[in-house]
Amino acid sequence: MFDQLADLFTPTVLLYLLRGFAITLRVAVIAILLSILFGTILGLIRAYAPKPLRMLAGAYIEWFRNTPHLLWVMVCFIAAPLPSDWARCAMAYVLFTSAMMAEVVRGGLNAIPKGQFEAAHSQGFTLMGTLRYIILPQCFRRIVPTMLSQIITVVKDTSFMAQVAVAELLFRTKNLMSIFYNVVGRQITALDVFLLFGFAMLLYFLVNFALSCIVRYLQKRNHTGLPHR
Repeated sequence: MFDQLADLFTPTVLLYLLRGFAITLRVAVIAILLSILFGTILGLIRAYAPKPLRMLAGAYIEWFRNTPHLLWVMVCFIAAPLPSDWARCAMAYVLFTSAMMAEVVRGGLNAIPKGQFEAAHSQGFTLMGTLRYIILPQCFRRIVPTMLSQIITVVKDTSFMAQVAVAELLFRTKNLMSIFYNVVGRQITALDVFLLFGFAMLLYFLVNFALSCIVRYLQKRNHTGLPHR
């Protein structure tokens, strides 16, 4: 087996896979950061904005929550006016995940006592100051586990890009088998499939496990006791 590992995972193969993994991480990081930003804005609108804006935000959220993620990857890949394949896919992830993040944020905001707004106003805080320094910090501490679940889902769902032939990790893993068989002339065995896809699984696992550890650390560090309702 060790001989087969050395024969299969040559430096060229490893570099090929890691370049695909770099695209996976690039799309995931962009999607996570922008979806947290836009999801927070949508969540604030859903929780505190006038009714017409709440209805518009709600329509956006329900539209994306009730349509397949892969569908949006395909639509954006074909139609989005962006220069690169991975950027068009990243747009789909941002649009879709922002809707999921918005509901997570709204749930955290709804769990915060409304009296904190009056208390902050009595201390001279503006609305923006209240949201920035009092409401949102409490909200994010409350929603860390749920938000982590969404973040991990984004990392795993980057594999959808393989369906539109973006050369990320999963696509390159599948493509290697074709290269070995058609170019190198190597017969693909079940062990080869297990090792190649196992390597891809390991990379996904390491990223998501690292995210879980970081968030658990931040939870313990920031746990100062949330106010009771």
